[in-house]
Amino acid sequence: MTVVTIHEQFARFRERAAEVVHGLYHGMIEHPAFEQIEDEAMDQEDAFFFACFADAFGIPSPVSYYTAELLPYLAEDFEAWERRMWDRDSVLDWKGHFHF
Repeated sequence: MTVVTIHEQFARFRERAAEVVHGLYHGMIEHPAFEQIEDEAMDQEDAFFFACFADAFGIPSPVSYYTAELLPYLAEDFEAWERRMWDRDSVLDWKGHFHF
């Protein structure tokens, strides 16, 4: 039979308490901030791609000739962006998390 000292029990309790506190902190403070940062990053990426590749949606753009050189580097992201743009009905449909 193993004897567990009070020091070991207290150490386990502290580890568990630290884990719970970290979980609460992450759930209440960190996670919502991460979501907002990710949403803003996606907005910036969408604006960049739309400014560079508006002709993909039939909007003539004089910069498309120059930004075509970026396409090999952005091909993976471009396909995902184009799919996102075609799937939504409107900008407000995608921006449903804003409260007016």
